[in-house]
Amino acid sequence: MRVLVIEDDDILSEAIAERLAKSGHGVDTATDGNYASRVLKHHEYDLILLDLNLPGVNGEQILDALRKASNRTPVLVMTARGGIDDRVELLDLGADDYLTKPFDLRELEARCRALLRRPTTAASDQLSYGNVTIDRNTCTVYVSDQEVDIKRREFRLLEIFLSHTGRVLSKEELLNHLYSFDESPSPNAIETYVARLRKKLSGSDVSIRTLRGLGYVIESV
Repeated sequence: MRVLVIEDDDILSEAIAERLAKSGHGVDTATDGNYASRVLKHHEYDLILLDLNLPGVNGEQILDALRKASNRTPVLVMTARGGIDDRVELLDLGADDYLTKPFDLRELEARCRALLRRPTTAASDQLSYGNVTIDRNTCTVYVSDQEVDIKRREFRLLEIFLSHTGRVLSKEELLNHLYSFDESPSPNAIETYVARLRKKLSGSDVSIRTLRGLGYVIESV
């Protein structure tokens, strides 16, 4: 999944980005509100981690602008404000969750997982399609209850497909979900990962079909 971290503390921003990247997410960072606002006008994200006290446009203004533009991307606010009035105000403004600084990166990851699974209406960290099941918490894949050996990037690609069943996904969309600004993969990278996924799902009743000139769609066969 593609995540934007908006945080002006370079050390914290880098720590969060590194942690999420190790889990296979594409992560972009912004250290001031003006830059973040420009990025959000041109790029879509699966999750936004938002600090409030930013140079330029502050976090509340960014959140307010997102919701007024009918952008429903999940937003996790990272704040030093711990008062009940502050928390209520943030939720009323459109935040999906908040975490009070300082926080443990393990809790941040858990909150991110919870927000990322919301659009699928899943009740747990597991997501199933046909006889394929993925566990987002452990990054494992099962075919008919048999675990499949899979790399992190392959897992994230399968997660994207299972979160968009029945929808054609272009190579550009898949690249945008998987990679951050500072990575420059070629469209052939998607072909490589799709080929690997097909091989690992060969014993399942799920297939990834190529639609020439359009992209890929996952189907139950």
